Amino acid sequence: MKVLVIGAGNMGLTYAEGMSTSTLLSKHRLNIYDTDPKKIESLRKEGNFNVYESLEECLPSSDIVFIAVKPYHCESLFKDMKSLVNSQQIFVSLMAGVTLQTIQNHLNVPKIVRAMPNLPAKVGKGVTSYTETENVSKVELIAVRNLLDTTGSSIHVDNETFIDASTGISGSGPAYVFYFMQSMLEAAHKMGFSDYDSRVLVSNTFEGAIELFNQSDISPKSWIDKVASKGGTTQAAIDSMEDNNVKELIQEAAYAAFNRATELGKTK
Repeated sequence: MKVLVIGAGNMGLTYAEGMSTSTLLSKHRLNIYDTDPKKIESLRKEGNFNVYESLEECLPSSDIVFIAVKPYHCESLFKDMKSLVNSQQIFVSLMAGVTLQTIQNHLNVPKIVRAMPNLPAKVGKGVTSYTETENVSKVELIAVRNLLDTTGSSIHVDNETFIDASTGISGSGPAYVFYFMQSMLEAAHKMGFSDYDSRVLVSNTFEGAIELFNQSDISPKSWIDKVASKGGTTQAAIDSMEDNNVKELIQEAAYAAFNRATELGKTK
């Protein structure tokens, strides 16, 4: 199985590194294509991939092609790709807001998987939602899923509406967590803690809470009830959040990302 990654930016390189260290590629090295001379030079020095600066040299012979460029670059890229692709290849798009139909219209290929990754893929803790055109077989979809899982875990969704929805939850979600963490760090600083102690307090609290959640079947609401004693300190914090409609604001933020992803898809 020959795999090509087009685009060696953050997400493209993350998937390239994950896939290249797996046993899925058999004896083939992963191929990667980019147009940035500095990036190409750096990748060649590292020596982990077959690095290309010409699509003619790598695209026609690839079995699975990951497209990991910024969405606003897709149209010019598709023009360069169109004469080099064939109907047996599988194209996996990591581009936010670029629909299956848009890719089909530009490349005139039948086998496309649209995936929505997220930032924790960089540390092997990512979650990728994906869906496909009807021409992708079950065997081919399993192969794609196995490749996606090299950066964490993946979930199959029925249609592209769920891809846009997952953008609002998992795709943009790490930023929501960082926003909350930053707020807690600033509160810790105001309370007099040093930068180091603030970081330890906040990061370990998040890590511990997530581990508790993952190791049980207890809902977050039930964990809150366990921690928040009536009239206690935790309940005072929860009451403050409830009074300020924090839950509703977080949900509105997730829907704002979802709606924006849908809008982006309509403009392509």
